[in-house]
Amino acid sequence: MPNFFTRSRNYARAGIATVAAPRSGDDPRVHVDLAHLQALEGPAQTLNLLPHQPVRSVLAGQHHSPLRGRGLNFEELREYWPSDDVRSIDWKVTARTGEPHVRVYTEERDRPALIVADQRMSMFYGTHFAMKSVTAAEAAAYAAFAVLHQNDRVGGIVVRDDGLYAQRPKRNRRALTHFLSELAQANQRLHADAPPANPTSLDTVLQAVANIARRDHLVLLISDFDVIGPASDRLLAGLARHNDVILMPVSDPTGETVPEGFVSAISDGDQQATLDTSDRKIHSVLNHFTEERRAAIAQWQRRYGIPLAPLSAGEETLPQLRRLLGLTSNTAPNTASQTEANRKPNSASEAAGDPD
Repeated sequence: MPNFFTRSRNYARAGIATVAAPRSGDDPRVHVDLAHLQALEGPAQTLNLLPHQPVRSVLAGQHHSPLRGRGLNFEELREYWPSDDVRSIDWKVTARTGEPHVRVYTEERDRPALIVADQRMSMFYGTHFAMKSVTAAEAAAYAAFAVLHQNDRVGGIVVRDDGLYAQRPKRNRRALTHFLSELAQANQRLHADAPPANPTSLDTVLQAVANIARRDHLVLLISDFDVIGPASDRLLAGLARHNDVILMPVSDPTGETVPEGFVSAISDGDQQATLDTSDRKIHSVLNHFTEERRAAIAQWQRRYGIPLAPLSAGEETLPQLRRLLGLTSNTAPNTASQTEANRKPNSASEAAGDPD
């Protein structure tokens, strides 16, 4: 029964904003295409995902950054020079030779990034500005371009209801374009009249991440974390132990609570029922799943020290990323796609054709 309620809630919530809605055409707040995502490269260069973060960044702790950095490689053992840091002296070699020697290290130049973008049906929801699926896709594109311009390898996983697309980190534009193309295609397949499907669980996603990011990766998880599995906690703990993991939960301003008095026909692909949230028991059960998800995310942050960078589908993506990274949002460049996204109608729901 819990799985049925979880899956049913996904489609019911998506239906609140998009039921009986036609395809959105070229409105970038409902669906994005490859050209839209590629246009984000310019402003993405203002973002910083390096280990050394500004003080106001959510990725910076009170006294140090929670990000590991690139690591160090041993370069050479040589005699001490007056300008050397005394902390680098190798005392064993110094005692053996009678002359002070230092160990020289160089910083690793590569820290691959793996960006996970959720494009399941539960993400096709938006009431104020854009669909959650659009916010996730844009955030993934911004992050991918930022990593590429840091001369690091970047790869990604696109999460769909029918499975995953995974690409290992590479340092070339062709691979990035392929990832963005898969992301755009998954985004465009989301529509209100799509047949119900069993959504891919977080367990499946995290296992796919673990197969690629074995250690020393930057892992960005951009999702609404709607289907948490029994192994999610264990898998996430393992990832955080060996990698820099950042949780980026995507929400809608009004989508985190189930409205009372909402009636809809719902299905999980096997069963069909009528959902009436004026029934207090049903309303309570559905909201319970939301609270469980929030509690799980908060617990991951506390227990494993994983940075939390929440995103809202209620506003543009770039200013949010700049604020989260401790950058000034008033200097963020405007793009043609963002200008287009500001035009009427006033919400993604209206743009998708949702009737009043």
